[in-house]
Amino acid sequence: MSRIASAIARVWRKLPFTPEPRPLVATVHLAGVIASDARPGRGMSIRQVEKPLRKAFSLGGVKAVVLTINSPGGAPAQSRMIHDRVRELSAEKGVPAISYIEDIGASGGYMIALAGEEILADPFAIVGSIGVISAGFGFQDAISRLGIERRVHTAGENKSQLDPFRPEQADDVARLEDLLTKSHRLFVAMVEDRRSGRLRPGEENIFDGRFWISGDAAALGLVDEIGDLRTMLKERFGEKVRIKSFDTESRNLVSRLLSGRLSLLDPGAVAEEAESRAARARYGL
Repeated sequence: MSRIASAIARVWRKLPFTPEPRPLVATVHLAGVIASDARPGRGMSIRQVEKPLRKAFSLGGVKAVVLTINSPGGAPAQSRMIHDRVRELSAEKGVPAISYIEDIGASGGYMIALAGEEILADPFAIVGSIGVISAGFGFQDAISRLGIERRVHTAGENKSQLDPFRPEQADDVARLEDLLTKSHRLFVAMVEDRRSGRLRPGEENIFDGRFWISGDAAALGLVDEIGDLRTMLKERFGEKVRIKSFDTESRNLVSRLLSGRLSLLDPGAVAEEAESRAARARYGL
């Protein structure tokens, strides 16, 4: 067997050319509302995306890792951790990251997109919403009408701040607004750092929470190029580019089917689905 292998090697070396391997690109699909307790297939967290990201960046001979993003946002801390992990792996493996926004890359979804050296987007994608939001309800009048008495005992005068079952307090709102303002500044700093030299705000304030269709986002410097992902990858890596996909959803078919049926009986899953749909509805999706 060794003689045969040696003979094949000698003949191979004498060939007038050696076929070049087709360029390889990995894609990692990052979809759903971003939350630390997001369920597989319904959202994403740093724990869920860690493994597919590591596999993609460790792929032998990979030319780039493309983050295909479809998210209306979610938890700022989780978004930042995913962004930073992409940057760490890109530097560690010497492999560039490219972001591609599909339906939506807004708020935390856009924060993750900032991890890419380039941000590409579908022509119909929604991009932006660079802001921070806190929303809730006030039930104090409702429980009063029902004859319900609210009893709260705390150690620490501000432990029950923003309690939805009592009227809003001016000091509580001021503290919340201060927190939101500081979080917003951190988000803006990330955008200004990663999009340095590319932002073209003009007369529009791109940091006021508005969102745009991808063409308008590109005009503001939030996106680099608009188009079909495969076409753009062929332009960068050649017509024969190979694409290997890594999905954050790793469960088998049986477990996915069972999860889908059982979720109908799970109030937590129903609430999570409602939250996801409400987050997308803000952007007309």
